[in-house]
Amino acid sequence: MIAVLGGLGAACAWATSTLCSSRSTRLIDPPSVVAWIMLVGLLITVPLAAVHGVPESLHGSALTWLMVSAVGNVVGLVIAYRALRIGQVAIVAPIVSTEGAIAAMIAVLAGETLAPGVGVTLGAIAVGVCLSAVPAEDMPEEHRERHPQTVALAVLGACAFGVSLYATGRAGTELPSSWVVLSARVVGTVTLAIPLALTGRLHLTRRTVPLVLASGVCEVLGFFSFTAGARHGIAVAAVLSSQFASVAAVAAYVLFGERLSRIQLAGVCTVIAGVAGLSALRV
Repeated sequence: MIAVLGGLGAACAWATSTLCSSRSTRLIDPPSVVAWIMLVGLLITVPLAAVHGVPESLHGSALTWLMVSAVGNVVGLVIAYRALRIGQVAIVAPIVSTEGAIAAMIAVLAGETLAPGVGVTLGAIAVGVCLSAVPAEDMPEEHRERHPQTVALAVLGACAFGVSLYATGRAGTELPSSWVVLSARVVGTVTLAIPLALTGRLHLTRRTVPLVLASGVCEVLGFFSFTAGARHGIAVAAVLSSQFASVAAVAAYVLFGERLSRIQLAGVCTVIAGVAGLSALRV
């Protein structure tokens, strides 16, 4: 039961973060959104990391993987938020959720062996992404022109997240989870928030305050919810947490009136099913 609740909690938290960010990035620039989310997350994770103290293993390969994880996460957020700024949540979220598939391919290149069925699942995910990239016939001209860019950015964001996810797995074997979560917030604060603030380009409006607060909190909550669920059942928690894309897509349909063509819908559903299947096969 805890595995189910943890996985669902992570899916809901990450879906909420995605939905809030899809609105905030249309009010202020994506780098500012990411910077504020990192600052909010930093305030939450610093006390948690302090409880564990500085890990003795914070050096060598563990430190290297931690930095790769952090940089990949920050870069992925900036790119994904640019996609959300110009595109539909129902398209961007499922493509970004293929981060697990990309991490799996990196693991294979690093020497891990594929479980039976993983290759077929990866192929299905690729087909789903291609179908999602087909513009709807009734799509407004301005949106049709930006659709290829939206898909390209979502794919790049998924690649960055995939690298980060693989590095997180490597770092997580040697370091406490609180330090893994903290690392991205520190990197985001140092490389984005502080430079933007010093140059007067760290934007924030009254309308975006609750959105970035919710995103920052939900990003952290999602990770810890998944971790709690995974302790009682990795497979269940992984499959359910990967469904943040489907939760976000349905919510975008209800809240924002987003519509997809039949081909796009087939592609999105294929991606979501493929990600869920891959999560089950890998764990």
